[in-house]
Amino acid sequence: MTHKFLVHAKEDDVGVAVENIRAGEVAEGVCLEDESTVTVKASQDIPLGHKIALTSLAEGAAVKEYGELIGKAVATIKPGEHVHVHNLKSARW
Repeated sequence: MTHKFLVHAKEDDVGVAVENIRAGEVAEGVCLEDESTVTVKASQDIPLGHKIALTSLAEGAAVKEYGELIGKAVATIKPGEHVHVHNLKSARW
């Protein structure tokens, strides 16, 4: 299986799609930090360049990417879901 998403740091809650991921697809990602792999079943379509949830996140939870806080969940997010402006508020503004 070739990887469909990248994870920047081991503690990240999301990966970034490097190819379109289809709902129902079991997608493999690779962590850039140590080249380990992670597998998640997509529950929604994830477009190229968008985020896929790797962990369960409660509404209000901090969301990490690059090993850093990038925002907070504005709705409950389950593994395999599309993470974007509809369920993530940026930490930048």
